[in-house]
Amino acid sequence: MVRMIFAFNMLAVAGLLLVGSATARAAGVTRQTGEPITIGNGRAYTWMLNDGFGHPLAIGINLTDTALTGLPTEDTEYVLPLPQQASATPFTHAVMNWNPHGHIPPGIYDVPHFDFHFYLITTAQREQITATGEDLARTTLMPAPEFIPQGYIGPEGTSEPRMGWHWVNPASPELNGQPFTETFIYGFYNGEMAFIEPMITTGFLAGRSFVSHAIGLPASYPTQGYYPTGYTVAYDTARGEHVISLWGLTQR
Repeated sequence: MVRMIFAFNMLAVAGLLLVGSATARAAGVTRQTGEPITIGNGRAYTWMLNDGFGHPLAIGINLTDTALTGLPTEDTEYVLPLPQQASATPFTHAVMNWNPHGHIPPGIYDVPHFDFHFYLITTAQREQITATGEDLARTTLMPAPEFIPQGYIGPEGTSEPRMGWHWVNPASPELNGQPFTETFIYGFYNGEMAFIEPMITTGFLAGRSFVSHAIGLPASYPTQGYYPTGYTVAYDTARGEHVISLWGLTQR
């Protein structure tokens, strides 16, 4: 019950983004944005919400409707800077990976989609990940049990260069015979959490659907900071933007 009430409160805060900045200011919520970048025929940018005491509430990525058109025909990486206030979180930068043909495993994730990576490692550290040769051992180093998110597993063959080892929730609908629309993934490198990742199809975004989920959490984290307890995919009609939000930021 406590978890349900907490999640409801966080959704109410996230809703302030959708009803206008005046309402947000009245509630003492401030919104900072990162530098926008061009994606397709539109743009994308990061943002962060703080409460009236300066504590982080949510962090996320917005992209315009037009960003879903004019996209490249090949896999493309877009690096998004975070707002300066994001230093209260463990995240150093965000990366949108556009996969026009999807990726493994076939029959599940092989549809056009975006990977919305929020990295806990630096850009330099990420660029050193090759997931081949000697580095493969670092990529697949098993995390200590307390760092493994509840319910998640790390399938073999899911280590990727410039990313790390992808961990999934086997209870996710797309891993149980349902079509893939959106899901949540953790990433590890050298035994430590390297990123968290909502993964969303362009079809789901284009449909302007709304979903919000609590996520499986580990008992411990590699560094202190405000970590999310859930994520939301929504559409802001006033701005004409898709909203990918990590909410329920809690100091761990």
